[in-house]
Amino acid sequence: EIAPLVGDASFRRYFRLKMGSRSAMLMHAPPPHEDPAPFLHVAKWLEASGMRGPAILSEDAANGWVLTEDFGDQRMKEWIDDNPKGEHDVYAQAIDALVQLHQLPAGPFEPYDMAVYQREAALFTEWYCPASGLDVDEAGWARAWQDALGPMIPRQQPGITVLRDYHAENIMLLEPGKLGGEQGIIDFQDALVGHRAYDLVSLLQDARRDVSEALEHDMLCRYRAAAQPDEHFEADYVRLGAQRNAKIVGIFTRLYKRDGKSRYLEMIPRVWKAMERDLAHEAMAPVAAWFAANIP
Repeated sequence: EIAPLVGDASFRRYFRLKMGSRSAMLMHAPPPHEDPAPFLHVAKWLEASGMRGPAILSEDAANGWVLTEDFGDQRMKEWIDDNPKGEHDVYAQAIDALVQLHQLPAGPFEPYDMAVYQREAALFTEWYCPASGLDVDEAGWARAWQDALGPMIPRQQPGITVLRDYHAENIMLLEPGKLGGEQGIIDFQDALVGHRAYDLVSLLQDARRDVSEALEHDMLCRYRAAAQPDEHFEADYVRLGAQRNAKIVGIFTRLYKRDGKSRYLEMIPRVWKAMERDLAHEAMAPVAAWFAANIP
């Protein structure tokens, strides 16, 4: 039996295949819009490193087909919606997985460097500002990010593997109903080598669901206790929070303007609220000043 599943914000399509009691996931990532090779590259590294990505059962990368282990359909986001009392424990386990990931040597991936940060941040001025009818100082935007992120760049050497989209819709509960049950990771094909705070931002300043400031604080304390990051960790966390949130505002605007996907617009206020909290930190003063001068 072949059952199509709801896709994500890309050209990829997903199908659940069933044969008796067995099931598998089929991903179609058709060239030229998609390339499954990065997904396969990261998936094999995760498996070899003891992390819980889906096992690869078969592949035809040239034609965009990948057959993987079926993680089921219990995403962290919906499980918490149905079991709000379990929120803290499920997030704690997701934090522990990042601690485990960050203890590993960085994977064989490209660096998450200033050029990538700037390219991502530019999505805000390229898409959101024109869509809002704003004529802004784009050169000043790039300078502000150079000033804000510059002190952090040396601290992300030698770096850890950054999954880049680690949040409640990309974490699967493999033993639903069991607190502390195993979790699986999906949607990691864009992994880079960068800063340990990035995936924490992705998880705790989630664009797709509300994470309370109290829970964010508790989970950051849990991470600090286990990973012992340096004294600049809080400042670097807000740097990456502001950068990621600005990028997401641009991406969600692009999904609407270019791809006709309007459902992402309703998430922008949540992202904007988190971005404003990040911008209030003294480490983000250059970017906050740009916002004051350019955004009503």
